[in-house]
Amino acid sequence: MIASTAIIKPGAKIGKNVEIGDFCVIGENVVIGDNTKLYNNVTLLGHTTLGQGNTIFPYAVLGTPPQDLKYQGELTTLVLGDNNLVREHCMFNPGTLGGGGKTVIGSNNLFMAYVHIAHDCIVGNNNILANNATLGGHIVIENNVNIGGMTPIHQFVKIGEGAMIAGASALAQDIPPYCLAEGNRAKIVGLNKFRMRKILSREDIDSISTLYKKLFSGKQSLQEVATLELETNPIDEIKHICNFILESTRGIPFKRGEL
Repeated sequence: MIASTAIIKPGAKIGKNVEIGDFCVIGENVVIGDNTKLYNNVTLLGHTTLGQGNTIFPYAVLGTPPQDLKYQGELTTLVLGDNNLVREHCMFNPGTLGGGGKTVIGSNNLFMAYVHIAHDCIVGNNNILANNATLGGHIVIENNVNIGGMTPIHQFVKIGEGAMIAGASALAQDIPPYCLAEGNRAKIVGLNKFRMRKILSREDIDSISTLYKKLFSGKQSLQEVATLELETNPIDEIKHICNFILESTRGIPFKRGEL
């Protein structure tokens, strides 16, 4: 059902069984997948593509030009997967040419009210971003991540699988998979055992716990430990953590001996 007050520009592609509420605005280059619901006063502009089964709540704005002074109107995109919940007043921007030209959001995510996803971010699947979480440009969030409310995240930060950032933190460095970080500036304070129990086996949890003691409580550098573990440990999750550390560009925030 499409409300009579909705404005849908010629060229927009609307899937099957899509609901569009009163006073929505849909631009000419927007694609909306099947079984999607837009509540009232939703704005979708630019080259924005929504997959299937997404629910967008009132006053969310997706696809307006990125908040980057270098942007000069180039054709860039915003792509969402399936079954995302985008709550009130969220704002997601497309990419920029300098960042690859696209912002990509996966599936089955919950974005609570006032979440901002800036240009060129890559967000995976099954993540929860609480109210007023704010992502600067070029951020990568893997899968099964929780970001607490009122938490800004610096440009180019990467957050690994299963990590959690506590509410009212300010994050400026990379957080490896399965870590719990908090504070301003946020640093690692432990493991996100709650999420780990949901997605990992007991054996893998024990192996990761052992690795993190070596990483954060030993005398060797993170890079030395990660390199050695990559050579000797066959567990996929361990290899992912070690590669994450070795590829980090913003550094890992922790205080040795406190974990």
